Amino acid sequence: MIYRVDIFLFNKFETLDVFGPVEIFGRLPDVFKLNFISLNGGIVESSQNVIIDTNLYKSENDIEKILLVPGGSGTREKVNDNNFVNFIKNISNQSKYIISVCTGSALLAKTGILDKKRATTNKRAFNWVIEQGKDVLWVREARWLKDGNIYTSSGVSAGIDMTLGFIADLMGKEKAIDISQSIEYIWNENSTYDPFSKMYE
Repeated sequence: MIYRVDIFLFNKFETLDVFGPVEIFGRLPDVFKLNFISLNGGIVESSQNVIIDTNLYKSENDIEKILLVPGGSGTREKVNDNNFVNFIKNISNQSKYIISVCTGSALLAKTGILDKKRATTNKRAFNWVIEQGKDVLWVREARWLKDGNIYTSSGVSAGIDMTLGFIADLMGKEKAIDISQSIEYIWNENSTYDPFSKMYE
């Protein structure tokens, strides 16, 4: 199975939200084809001034798609942009799996696709994020969560742990461990272990 990973970027996205998971997926180039996209295509800049040249989204039916939505300070503005939110909803409907990092779950919540589903987010921004989706079953203490085909994670670096968890679900735990060792990363395998939830209560 080959997947196209549509990494949906916007101005002031959080760099590690994107490139943590990208490092993981990029270790399996025969399985995951990375595709940086944005609403209008072209140049997008992260909060840390990393500049990415993005593609327009293409609806291809002959390949399975994974949507990755990062967080970052730009989400504060984008949750109120109806065109932007509807764009995410349309892509979500065409994706086999939907993954969010940090406050990216606020954007997913706005689309309604998280309604009645368990989800988590950055604990520092937790109270703001939960306002974006009153019908979401928000879980304060979780490193990451899976509900059906949707994965959501806590803040920034949690996206690396979640993506390794996703690889474990898809391809087996040994594969996830192999990747974590290859990048010299100590994988937090326990998705329920979340010391930051208590820190920011």
